[in-house]
Amino acid sequence: MTRFEYAPEIRSGYPELASRTVRVHCIGPDAQLGDRLARFEDIARRRLAASPESAFPEIQAWRRAFSRMGLRPTDYRCASEALLRRFRREGRLPRLHPLVDLCNAVSLATAIPIAVFDTERIDGDLTVRHAIGTERYLTFGGDVESPKPGEVIFADQAGNAHARRWTNRQSRLSAVRSETGAALIVAEAMHATGEEDVSALVETLTAELTQVWGPIVTA
Repeated sequence: MTRFEYAPEIRSGYPELASRTVRVHCIGPDAQLGDRLARFEDIARRRLAASPESAFPEIQAWRRAFSRMGLRPTDYRCASEALLRRFRREGRLPRLHPLVDLCNAVSLATAIPIAVFDTERIDGDLTVRHAIGTERYLTFGGDVESPKPGEVIFADQAGNAHARRWTNRQSRLSAVRSETGAALIVAEAMHATGEEDVSALVETLTAELTQVWGPIVTA
């Protein structure tokens, strides 16, 4: 089983980080979500009606983290901010795969980044660490990039970068697809109530996953 961990320098450099994982198996692309997505989208819609996503404490915390990484937060946004911006502009998100759609909807409602990885496409363990600069990152356009040395990435033991700039962008290599059988879900927060909010997110997401697919969640 793929082990997920943070390098010691990530933990020490970002002591406010709150993180939880969920592992799922026996998922399929044909699950019917019904009105589940709409319920989470309504929560996001109400929050956005009150203030822009840039004012959310969850987003502000990630912006501060990106600044500490040497990135301009308005150039590179965490995944939940990018989702919220698109949702605010377009009124909905594209449907990709039931598992991804559900995680995106929960991310919208909570403003917390959620990553979903096909574990069968991860070589060994997955570690959030600083890049050496020799790792390989596959874009969704099919190009191969090398993260800059020092950039925070999700790296496996074969030197594949499954996400760049921490919560900014995932790789095509381990993206969930129709044939995906098992996945690792990672939720991460930096804001003051992150621990409580991430725990509540995982509880909600686990309940939703179980109702849609049955007992597919593992520790």
